Amino acid sequence: MVDKVWSDDTATQLEATVQFRKLLSDGKNSTMIKIIRADVLPRFAEFLSRQRPPQLQMEAAWVLTNIAASDYTLLVAECGAVPRLVELLESPDANIRHQATWALGNIAADMPSCRETVLDHGAVTPLLAQFKEDMKVSVLRTATWALSNLCFGKLPAEIQVKPILEIISLLIHSADEKILADACWALYYICDGVEGGIQDALDAGVCPQLVKLLMHASANILLPVITSLARISAGDDTQVQVIVEQGILPCLAQLLARNYPKIIKKQACLIVSNITAGSKDQIQAVIDADVMNHVIVLLKTSETDLKKEAAWAISNAASGGSSDQIQYLVSRGCLEPLCNVLKYQDVDLVYTCLEGLQNILVEGEIGKQGNESVMNPYAQFILENGGLDNLEELQDFDNDAVYKLAMTLLERYWDEEVSDDANLPASKDGSAENVETVPEDAAAQPPVPAPSADGTE
Repeated sequence: MVDKVWSDDTATQLEATVQFRKLLSDGKNSTMIKIIRADVLPRFAEFLSRQRPPQLQMEAAWVLTNIAASDYTLLVAECGAVPRLVELLESPDANIRHQATWALGNIAADMPSCRETVLDHGAVTPLLAQFKEDMKVSVLRTATWALSNLCFGKLPAEIQVKPILEIISLLIHSADEKILADACWALYYICDGVEGGIQDALDAGVCPQLVKLLMHASANILLPVITSLARISAGDDTQVQVIVEQGILPCLAQLLARNYPKIIKKQACLIVSNITAGSKDQIQAVIDADVMNHVIVLLKTSETDLKKEAAWAISNAASGGSSDQIQYLVSRGCLEPLCNVLKYQDVDLVYTCLEGLQNILVEGEIGKQGNESVMNPYAQFILENGGLDNLEELQDFDNDAVYKLAMTLLERYWDEEVSDDANLPASKDGSAENVETVPEDAAAQPPVPAPSADGTE
């Protein structure tokens, strides 16, 4: 077979190439190794440029496609096949174009260096041209998948993303789930790996359809959709406002309330966290859509990694919220689970949580203005439910900013209690207490401070 491949007779070359292609169909790694050791890959790459007969181009591309799908993709990328495969994207034969697309998609999917090789040889423009033709669904699937592989990672600055997004904005309306999923992943890659990619995606008008797809029945679609929206929600306030205005929040409320996979709910909480990190108007929009209720439930009941995402959302809202918004959060029972977050070792999360608690405590002080003999109701609740212990433990936290903010809160709101504790002899098991707590059902949540005499919340 090797001798036939190197023959000068075209018919013999084609016969041998077909035989190699059939050998590869067994899927055995040992067969792949034997073919690679035969050093015939450069010959198959050469056949890609043979226009007569076109079947030789087709079979050679098929062989290289199968090898590129193995652990030996790099050998295909380095044998001279890539520029020829890119040329075949403009072949008059639709089957050859399809096979070349498949081969390039396999090469691009392997590793960054292989993907860069495909991009460096200008594959994007002829690949996009494929979408302007009437294609079978199977061919469109391959082309969309290949495009998604090319978009993965950081695209070179010379690659124009707007033509790619024009195609993606059409593909995300497809009824085919495979096409839809790969198109949404491609969109996420652009938003994540291209400078200005989020704004480019917004300009391409993808948001209305993305938000609509949040209600798709398939988790295979929902994951790339919500991941793309999470990336967009990490943009500036103006960009975030676009997805808010498109109606993302009622969709998130449904996702958080239903039995979706944890990874979906984590992405939903991430979006809420990004929105609540914005303006008070955006925080209010989250509250009005009844999203925060579901987030607080997750903070109380879910697994640790999902609790962390929920804690970010609530901490951001508490840190930047208005008086009314903070009172809403407290009335929904956010204080106790927020205090439990202080046990985590995530520096940024703990600090943001402390900022949220600080803002809540400030509102508690405003609520008791004119009655200095009364303890801050929020501070009282934290004390009665063990939150003070968590705060005191932060004195040993290995971060100066966390330590300083924790000490500020302790000294400002619990100075007397901390001093009393310091004078008490500790029991051998460290369980000495000097505060009599109320029953759990009576201390479920702190009272919301009433407005002061001048109407200040």
